[in-house]
Parts: sequence; C-alpha cells; structure tokens
Amino acid sequence: MDRLHLMTVFVAVAEAESFSAAARRLSMSSPAVTRAITTLEKRLGVRLLTRTTRFVRATEAGLRYLEDARRIIAEADEADEAVSGINATPRGRLMVTAPVLFGRMFVTPVVVEYLRRYPEVTVSALFLDRVVNLIEEGLDVGVRIGHLPDSSLQAIRVGQVRSVLCASPAYLKQHGMLSAPDDLMRHTLIAPGMTPQVEWKFMRDARSMSLKVTPRLVVTSMDAAIEAARSGFGIARVLSYQIAPWVATGELQVVLDPFETAALPIHVIHREGRQSAAKVRSFVDMVVQALRADAALGHREHQSR
Repeated sequence: MDRLHLMTVFVAVAEAESFSAAARRLSMSSPAVTRAITTLEKRLGVRLLTRTTRFVRATEAGLRYLEDARRIIAEADEADEAVSGINATPRGRLMVTAPVLFGRMFVTPVVVEYLRRYPEVTVSALFLDRVVNLIEEGLDVGVRIGHLPDSSLQAIRVGQVRSVLCASPAYLKQHGMLSAPDDLMRHTLIAPGMTPQVEWKFMRDARSMSLKVTPRLVVTSMDAAIEAARSGFGIARVLSYQIAPWVATGELQVVLDPFETAALPIHVIHREGRQSAAKVRSFVDMVVQALRADAALGHREHQSR
C-alpha cells in the first residue's frame, strides 16, 4: 500500500481512537482500515496502537509517529495544492485556537465573517486558557497573549494588553479610591484561580514590586470575576481587553493605572510551510486586520517575527 495512505489511515485512527470512526471519516470499510494499520506496523516493525475491546490508544512510539505523520501529510497537501492551482481558493478544514474570553470576544466574529466569505471552508475553534502546541495538536492558526519563545512558528504582532485592576464606580464611591498598591489591603478583592492567596505585581518608580493579597472571592473563570466587580462587590484583576466594553460604558473603572506592569504583546501565530495553504493565508490576513483595528487591543506598532 502507498505509504502516505497508510499514514493517513493511522492518523485518522489515532485521532478518533476508534477503527470504526476512522473508517467512517475516510469512507473506508473497517476491515480495510485494520489491514492498513497492520501493514504499517509490519513495515515499521513496531506497534503503533494498543487495542482493547474498549478503546484504541497510540503507544509511545505511535505518539511520536503521529506528530511526524501529521506534518508529512500537511506538507504533501500543501505541495499538491501549490502544483494544481487549488491554493488560490480557500477550502478545507481550518483549525484555530485562542484564549477562552479573547476567542469569544474577538476571534469568533472574525471566524463567522470568514465562513460567510469562503463557503468551501469549515472551521474548528479551540478556545482554551492554556498554551496550545499548534504542531502537536494539528492546529493551523493561534492567538497568543504574552511573550513568545523562539520557535519555527510565524508570529505577527497585532496589539497589546495590560494587567489592570477594576471596580465599579458604586464600589469606589462607598469604599474610597486607591492611591497606591498598599491600599488594596483594606479593600475587598476578587481573583481568578483556586489559591487562597495570590501575588500581584506592580511597577513603582520604574522598579517591579510584589504584593501578596488574600481575595475574599476566588473564581475559576474571568467572566465570573468581572461580573462580581460589575455588581459592586470589590476590585478584580483582569486583562484590559476583558473589561473594555464596560470601561467604555462607565460600568467599570480602572484603578492604580500608574502602577501597571509592562504591556503584554498579542500575536497571531501560524505554522510555517513552503507554501502556506490559502485557507491559512486568508484567515491570517483577516484576523490580523481585525485585531489591529480594534482600539481595545491598543496596537501601537506592527512587527512580525
């Protein structure tokens, strides 16, 4: 059997963790999928999948092979598209990732507009508050907040955000304004996470300082922290973009802004290839333009790396 075909079958089984599901995905019979995996394992001389009556899982060797197989298949697809001219028309499945709240507020509207513009594309959006490895998880485009490590990924800077403290005008009227970070010790604090004590960083006289605080309310989502602050319960620490709509309407007010830490950059990242697929190029162009145009993201300089 063709080696690329065997790789494609293996990737489908490993991702679906099921022979029957992979068969449906590839429009093949289950016996044909089984034969392909057996042929591949015999050719490589190593077991790639562990099979039981309840599940199918990639072995340690299979996980390593899975990453390489995904990359090889993607490169083959890019080569085919470049030669055939299909690359001029966006089509196929696009995999996108971003932080949860950022994805809801800024990426989803772009995705919807993109799908309206390109009817031959489908999009899967993975919104998670963790660093997602594009290559290992087979994703095409991501949005990252924070400084990037050196990698083979292409990165385009689209804006910046700051870590800010906010409260409702009603809360501040009742409990008083703050003039320095130490004033936080006499206020009701709200923090995302699950630890009873947190360390908040500030800048004072061009030097970094830390303050250990004990929030009265600890929540697992940023949405909940913002809602508690909007209700007038206390002061929350968030990223500036997350509260931009409520700051604009006056429902929330930023406090201690002279003590804010340095801004965090926002980048759109994507996998580098010899010939980027049209679906990736067109989406990157659209999302970069949209994010750079949004005042809430405070873009001051355009740079790529």
